[in-house]
Amino acid sequence: MKNLSFSEINDGDHFEDLVAAYFRDLINDNDSKIIKVEVKKSGVGTDGGVDILVEYLFTDDIKTFKRRWVVQCKFLNENISPSKINSVNIPTLINSRGANGYLLVCKKKPTSKLTDLFEKLNENCDRRYQYICWDGLEFLSKVRHRPNLHDDFFPIYSTTQKSS
Repeated sequence: MKNLSFSEINDGDHFEDLVAAYFRDLINDNDSKIIKVEVKKSGVGTDGGVDILVEYLFTDDIKTFKRRWVVQCKFLNENISPSKINSVNIPTLINSRGANGYLLVCKKKPTSKLTDLFEKLNENCDRRYQYICWDGLEFLSKVRHRPNLHDDFFPIYSTTQKSS
């Protein structure tokens, strides 16, 4: 039985497509309070730190409310350090997009310097923005539970799952 891995993802654009599809698929959760997911990709070229803008509409059975996330994807064959994302001021980016937080989705792991940076940003942010990083294993774990994505993004893995 083959394990789910990024070996079936061709490049950074394919990785971004997977991340966007992951967020779109969240609407299919039966027990979720998500009532709408809107995913906007930045397109080709310089993105200013925004690969994807995700907006959720939730309900708590009393009121409907919105959350917006700036998502940056890094499909590099190295651990991600602050220097890989320092071309943009993240709090300013979040504010300019009317978002609640910033999510970095990496193929590899964040360095301890990046983890420390996000911890400090979370502790010291007076606007209560959230700064989150998903490493490759964490994201693959999330994708593993989304079989709707397997045929399109992991066809070899999908075939082995169906034959076992």
